[in-house]
Amino acid sequence: MTDAPVLASQLVSTQWLADHLGADGLVIADASVASFLRPDGRVGYLSGHEQYLLEGHIPGAVFADLIEEFSDPEGSYPFTRPDTARFEAAAGALGVDNDTTLVLYDTAVGQWASRVWWLFRAFGYDRVAVLDGGLTKWKAEGRELELGHVEPTPAVFTAVERPELWVEKADVEAVVRGEREAALVCATPPKEYSGEFVTRARGGHIPGSSSVPAGFLVDRDSNAVLDPEALREKLAPALGAPQIITYCGGGIAATAAALALTLVGERSVAVYDGSLNEWAADPEAPLITG
Repeated sequence: MTDAPVLASQLVSTQWLADHLGADGLVIADASVASFLRPDGRVGYLSGHEQYLLEGHIPGAVFADLIEEFSDPEGSYPFTRPDTARFEAAAGALGVDNDTTLVLYDTAVGQWASRVWWLFRAFGYDRVAVLDGGLTKWKAEGRELELGHVEPTPAVFTAVERPELWVEKADVEAVVRGEREAALVCATPPKEYSGEFVTRARGGHIPGSSSVPAGFLVDRDSNAVLDPEALREKLAPALGAPQIITYCGGGIAATAAALALTLVGERSVAVYDGSLNEWAADPEAPLITG
């Protein structure tokens, strides 16, 4: 097999991807999810597959279905991480084996792509990157798009779990009680952090958390991730902690914050998968508003 392109970072530029389109051993995947407001005022989610088919995607890109394939359908909350067997099946069906270079993108601010990137890392695989600026930047630069479905070439992927990349509710409770030393980073929008906007049982943030909204980690004009200095400024309250735990509403935006932390050199980062969906559902779990 021809060597797949080598990644120098967890982010690749649109130019890098344009230069490597069609390369052997490279899989490009659109991980987009569409969100909508339900009649009850809560946010619902739909697969971005229809958008991928009809509005266009990067040439050769396959579709990574985060809702159906890369999450646990039996999970207590939407987007619960899958078990090893399910993840291996989803990765293989996407055409990814253990020699593949995988580049992920989405049509939003990168959080859906970051979620799949984090899953691959948590299952032991590092030859994976997020496209900086995603499809928004690719389109803005007038680059080529392709319509219709691209069928992946099935592969076999073997995972090696890294449990240290996740934390559970009990771990976060220990941090809140002061029994475990870690910084908590909340990646929800500011009005969710403050409790002004409530999309689940209760509003607010976990005590001691710093607010780092995922949408503030990208440049509003280009959609590209902020430069390292600007990222450090946003993430400053958490930097250098023995462990940094990111969370959001459902473990998605949290992975964009985890990507940003990784880009500035933090190595002990974990995602609270249940996030506020789980935390706010427990009336005994403390939440701070304002």
